Amino acid sequence: MLTNHVLFFAFLAYRYLRLIVNTVAFMLLRPISIPESPLLTSHDVTVVIPSLALQQDRDELRNTVHGILATKPFEIVLVTIDENVERVKLMVKSMTATNIRVLSVAQPNKRRQMVQAIPEVRTSITIFADDDVRWPTTLLPWMLAPLEKEEYGGVGTNQKLRRAEAPTFSQRVWGFLGAMYLLRRNFDCAACSYVDGGLPCLSGRTVAYRTKILSDDAFIYGFTHEEWNSEYQLNADDDNFITRWLVSHGHKIAFQYHKQAEVETTLEDNTKFIKQCLRWSRSNWRSNITSMFVERHIWRQQPWSTYAVHLTTLTHWALLWDVGLLYYCPKEPLAIASVIALMCISKWIKFVGHFLRHPVDVLLLPLLVLFGYFHGVIKLYAACTLHVTAWGSREGADADDAYRMIHRTQTEREQILENKSSYHDKEQSLYPSVPFVFREKRHGQGALATFNSQTLRGVHCLSPPPYTFDKTSFISPIID
Repeated sequence: MLTNHVLFFAFLAYRYLRLIVNTVAFMLLRPISIPESPLLTSHDVTVVIPSLALQQDRDELRNTVHGILATKPFEIVLVTIDENVERVKLMVKSMTATNIRVLSVAQPNKRRQMVQAIPEVRTSITIFADDDVRWPTTLLPWMLAPLEKEEYGGVGTNQKLRRAEAPTFSQRVWGFLGAMYLLRRNFDCAACSYVDGGLPCLSGRTVAYRTKILSDDAFIYGFTHEEWNSEYQLNADDDNFITRWLVSHGHKIAFQYHKQAEVETTLEDNTKFIKQCLRWSRSNWRSNITSMFVERHIWRQQPWSTYAVHLTTLTHWALLWDVGLLYYCPKEPLAIASVIALMCISKWIKFVGHFLRHPVDVLLLPLLVLFGYFHGVIKLYAACTLHVTAWGSREGADADDAYRMIHRTQTEREQILENKSSYHDKEQSLYPSVPFVFREKRHGQGALATFNSQTLRGVHCLSPPPYTFDKTSFISPIID
């Protein structure tokens, strides 16, 4: 009996300590304020939008670009695929905007598209955005506020679902589940950010980074040569990789939870939502395993987030936890009633704000609980199929599926490492010890940053100096 009581209280503490602390942290979190005289403005921002630009999505893409233009960034770079590039150029031409460029790659792959755009960025801040998001006009000042401090390398914001207009009952149900997914994610990101600066992942739906982090050749190489399970080259899960890179390289991450920084997005409002959940679950498995057991930086830098988010990939199985707690619970009416009450509260506490705004959705709460139990099945299946990277929920998105997870033999892996070594040896011979200065003109004031031969690669140049970029930036040797 004593053993059962010990197990019960141990399970209870492990299960609900996270919820209690995160709830308090969520309520205490305040976003980093916009400074009165910011050094960074929208003119320091380039927005990169990777997009398949399918015919049926043209209106969605156009609306996204229009919304982003309203925030007045320095430039928008649209990266599509070769077969659709003319369609995108025609769309851009019809918009009469002068600060949109169109690039393309041969095959659809988000990492390829991002890498295609990174060397073209001419501002100090790069924002990646999906092609189906809606930005408030107030977004950029809030995203830029943390980046006023040099220690911050990436910034994410809260998200909400743009639900269907005049939905059918089925769309309402699936839309409700999608909305709850985003709200749960906002809750976890905000709470963990407050406690120790960690979070599950900087979502690629809209995320800001310092360009110098992305343009560094060490990053580019890692981004395009990520390994999974020692035998696969992984070309999916781009936002997870960048989040881990920031952590491993000592850059702080900010999460701006504020209504004026809230980004709207879309999710599937039919059974394809299950396929989305499956894809997200596989990505979480791969990234969290890598974070905890391969790179291991989070144990020291973000101990609370490790417990509250990353470990849940291994330990959070809602149905098993609920059954286990009831099994080991003291067989007294008050104890059983208290545990059941706690379970019920835990199912909706993260969504109180939503239910206050949309009280009719309370009727769908039992469905949310059941789907939470079913998600355990999704997660288990995802764990057994981590070699799969298919979307399965968007037309044309799986054209590059074979490229997202490439099996590498030992010989191929050794050749890749040999090529990497040869590349760096060649670069060192070109720039053995020459320091360079990167001068960025910002609103008439010059910002100086010194690079050695290693970080010179950060501006993605492999030709001898001098380097002329554009009217806003240039590189030159330092002459004493």
